[in-house]
Amino acid sequence: AGPLPARHYRPSGIGSGPQPLLVYFHGGGFVLCDLDTHDQTCRLLCRYAGVPVLSVDYRLAPEHPFPAAAEDAAAALSWVFEHAAELGANPAGIAVGGDSAGANLAAVISAQAAHAGGPKPAAQLLLYPAIDRSDRADRAVYPSLDLFADGFFLTREEIDWFQLNYTGGLDLVDPRLSPLHAKDLSGLPPALLVTAGFDPLRDEGEAYAAALQAAGTQVVLHREPSLIHGFANMIDLSRAARAALIEIAGQLRALLDDPPPGPAAEPAAG
Repeated sequence: AGPLPARHYRPSGIGSGPQPLLVYFHGGGFVLCDLDTHDQTCRLLCRYAGVPVLSVDYRLAPEHPFPAAAEDAAAALSWVFEHAAELGANPAGIAVGGDSAGANLAAVISAQAAHAGGPKPAAQLLLYPAIDRSDRADRAVYPSLDLFADGFFLTREEIDWFQLNYTGGLDLVDPRLSPLHAKDLSGLPPALLVTAGFDPLRDEGEAYAAALQAAGTQVVLHREPSLIHGFANMIDLSRAARAALIEIAGQLRALLDDPPPGPAAEPAAG
């Protein structure tokens, strides 16, 4: 794939020793967006979590279809572990995160790293993740796909269009695309999984939280009941979106400082 563009954010007043690090992947349906579209999101997370953020770009479809993005994300995480000292990062405090398609990538590489026998992330931040793009992800299984199919920013038509461009419309239960279908979800990093109340992807995200919990993986499930998909990119337009992301940043820092002691899921109402 060659070198991947990245942007490194450091909070003011940070100490000189090794610090936690959030490796962040932007959303955009594997087709759209870049480092610039998610600059403010990463700046806010960096500032209010008090954690450096490395925002990593990846190849986009349709020019680079599945599994290009997943391969790039895995390569980026491997590089970060190898170069942690150069980044001023504590290898034991490296977290991964993202929103929507980026959260999908964070979930995918968290599972891969956990089962590869090498270093794995300390935590995963999954903002309204696209987590099941198989044909099983229908309206009967995930009612939110039907309830919020139109009129709530992300539409079902757009979801299908993104999938067509990334996968050619194939039914893929491959866990590199649909992490919910992985055979083993045990031993994964603690997860902060955030959903939005009016998001067509809400139910599959919460299904993943339940699957992680059932496998013994530590999960904090946080639903923002009044918000829509993409709210992390709306912090200049919505006070509620900004407040939500600030709260999420605090939860991320707490997760890195003090991981939850057991596999309890904690559905927070926002």
